[in-house]
Parts: sequence; structure tokens; C-alpha cells
Amino acid sequence: MSRRQFLASATAFGVAGMAASFGPGQRDAFGAPVATIRAQRRTIEVHGRAATVLGLLRPDGTHGLVLDAGSDFAVRLENALDAPTLIHWHGLTPPFGQDGVPDLPQPLLGPGEVYDYLFPLDTPGTHWMHAHTLQEQQLLAAPLIVRDPAESSLDEQEVVVLLHDFSFRSPEELLAGLTGGTGMVGHGSASGHGAGHGAEMASAEAVSMDINDIEYDAYLANDRTLEDPEVFRIDRNGTVRLRLINGATATAFWIDTGELQGEAIAVDGNPVVPVEGRRFPLGMGQRIDLRLRMPAEEGAWPIFADREGAVQRTGFVLATAGGAVKRFASAAERPSAAIDLTFETGLRSVLPAKVTGPSRRKQVVLGGDMAKYTWTLNGKVWGSHEPIEVTKGERVEIVMRNDSMMGHPMHLHGHHFQVVEIDGTRIAGAVRDTVWLPPQGAVTVAFEADNPGEWAFHCHHLYHMATGMMTTVRYVG
Repeated sequence: MSRRQFLASATAFGVAGMAASFGPGQRDAFGAPVATIRAQRRTIEVHGRAATVLGLLRPDGTHGLVLDAGSDFAVRLENALDAPTLIHWHGLTPPFGQDGVPDLPQPLLGPGEVYDYLFPLDTPGTHWMHAHTLQEQQLLAAPLIVRDPAESSLDEQEVVVLLHDFSFRSPEELLAGLTGGTGMVGHGSASGHGAGHGAEMASAEAVSMDINDIEYDAYLANDRTLEDPEVFRIDRNGTVRLRLINGATATAFWIDTGELQGEAIAVDGNPVVPVEGRRFPLGMGQRIDLRLRMPAEEGAWPIFADREGAVQRTGFVLATAGGAVKRFASAAERPSAAIDLTFETGLRSVLPAKVTGPSRRKQVVLGGDMAKYTWTLNGKVWGSHEPIEVTKGERVEIVMRNDSMMGHPMHLHGHHFQVVEIDGTRIAGAVRDTVWLPPQGAVTVAFEADNPGEWAFHCHHLYHMATGMMTTVRYVG
């Protein structure tokens, strides 16, 4: 029996059958090493203050996972927290039951419990892992890099950066500030224990509320602010590949490469026809790979992540061995623009475009009530939602229209989709798992219904999801 046949037959027994697949020695049934990820507390420093946050760490203390495409995703998740948790493997397409969304269908993992995941790892790219609960706000997230063996000979340095927004308040306090203390929580109410205070709901002008609805205490790049940014030492005249992940819960960013000309080569882990530029949008949950050619002289070059519609920013520094690193302001001179669909419209997948029409088209209208702070799909909140029903073998198009006054990064689990229409114009756009819909924007995505189950489909703004903006794609027949 081949490895793939073994995994397929094992998965057929359901998630309970996979829970005890790894025995002593931490190797799978074919002798491959098993990676262990532990959800645990840790302490970082933010603006000179100690902050207790959560993290996903390997036994050697490293954050996240680096794996190779073509191997197995053989991972043991250990819950070392004092609260239930579960981790979603964002960007991967596991079999149903191993996706890490609470009660779809796996229950939360209790304190001290472990769970073993095992499925084929086919798709390379820049991905990430995170809690599908309010614990995501407490930094329970980490990079998940799947390297392509075909690119192993490339002469380039790799830089991986996870962006986040941070508050000394607990996520429950932030949510209560948005909902007026109603406690209305749809999906994602489980969280650890928060600590501290400081962030407040933005309350000035309605216009600013339409872009950002939470004022955070800090914006982080690999857990650090621009007061003390991470410095990556790079070679003169070399090539750098930036793998950038927006793990923020409620903040979109513009990536600013400054003096360095960038080239977008992949989005959400999927290759695109290269697009040159110096500013690139990155919504919550999205990833982008940028290739940079470094100058021949010594120096240090900041890469900023500018908060959408505001002056705050975070970032990191690329510096040669002799490059002097200066201090950088944590606020830009002027607010950045709102993210629109200009960049998305110019993206083209390197994969051959499908020429067949869809078997099924589904209309999804994004709506919201800022005063009540409820967010809907087709007028329904999670719990009274209407699943999007599909049949295996179909080519499905989801036609989305955003009737609300906030941007929404819409994420589909268990699949990758292609952007095939923007504001009424057909394109052979990027292959993604998360797409940005600005206010009054319209985007159509298409995917092959080839992974039976019931899969979450939701806005990746954590508090929009928590107050209703989620449904499922359900296979029937």
C-alpha cells in the first residue's frame, strides 16, 4: 500500500481514528518524523511593557513550521494552555475533519490534550496557522511554510515575517467595546485569559470607522514594533524572497518596500505572473511573496507595513553585514489609502485558466450594521446561516457583492479558488484562499468541488466573523 493510499484509507475512519496515529518515537506509520507544535503562553515586550501572549512553538523554541511539499503533514498539536484551543492550517487543503475549525467537526482540544494530524502535503507556498477563536487576537498564530523542492536550487535568501495587531486588553473586552457590551458572539467565542488595558474602539468620525474599527496599542512584525525592529542580515547584490503573512485580526496593511523595487511572485502561496512595484496591499489572512534584488553597496533598508487608512506602521529591516541601522518612526507622515481592487485586477495566475463554465453559481451578499455591530452573509448571521450547497465534481462560482461600508477579506477553507471576475469584468486572476472585497466592490471566485465535507467560509476580520459573518460550503448528494 502506498503512503497516499494509506492516508486516504485512514482518513475514511474519521477524525477519531486519527487521534492515536503516532506512537512512541514520534514517527508516522512510514517512519517519517513527526513535527510537534505546542500551544502555550509566552512573554514579549511591547512599548517597554511585558505582555503575556500565546504562541505556537516547536520543542526547540522556534515559532511555526517549515515543511516540504510532497511529504506528509504529520503534526502533533499539544495544548499546554489552561483553556481549550484548536488550530486551523490556513492555506492547506486537508481532508474533512482535520481543518482545525471548532465543531466542523472536531471539538476544541482541552488543556493537556494532544491531537495528531496526518494528511498528504501537496501544495507549496507561504501559509500560516492560527486559532479559529478569539485566541487569534492573543497572537496564537505562526508561519507555516511549505517549500517547493523544485525551488531548492534558487540562490535567494528567505525572510519570513508575520504581521499582527496587538492590544493590552483581552479580546473579550475589545469585542464588548464593539458590540456595546451585548456579548453577542457567533463563531469563535473561546479564548484564553487576556490581561492589561489600553486599546479603545475608534469613536471619532464615521469615515475612519469604515476603515478601522479598533485602535490598537501596537502593530507588530514578528512580535516587534518599529521601536526595536527585527534586522535581517542579507548579502550585497543578492536576491531576497520575502514571505509576508498578515496575521492581524482586524488590520489590513500596505507593504512598502521603500527604496527597493519589489516583484510580487505569489499570493496566498500560489504563483502569479510577476508584478513590479513598491507598495502592495495585504488584507487579513492574506500572504504575499516579494522578490527583491539588493543593491551592491552596504546599507540598511526598512520594509514598512502601513496600517490601512491610518498613519501607524510596523516593519523590519534588511541590512548588509556592515549596514548601519537607524531608528524609524512608528508613524508615517500621512495616512495610507484605503485598499481597493486595483492590485487584484492586475494579478494573473501562472496556471492555465479553466475554459469551462461553472456548473453552479452562488450569490453571496456581504452586509453589516455598524451601530449594532452585526455582520451578515445573505442577510444571515452564523447560527441562522444558509450553507452554500455543492456537489463533488462541480465547478462552482461564488459571486460576492459587498453592500457594507467596510472591507472584508473573505476566506474559504479546504480549497483554493481563482479570482475570475472583478466589478463585472472577467479575468484569469490569481489563485487564492482569501480575497479582499472593498465597500461596494464585487468579486467572483471559482473553485473545483473536489474535497467533500463542510467547510467554513467567512470574513477574516476576527470580530466580523465573531458577530456573524460566516457560513459553510456543504457538499451534498
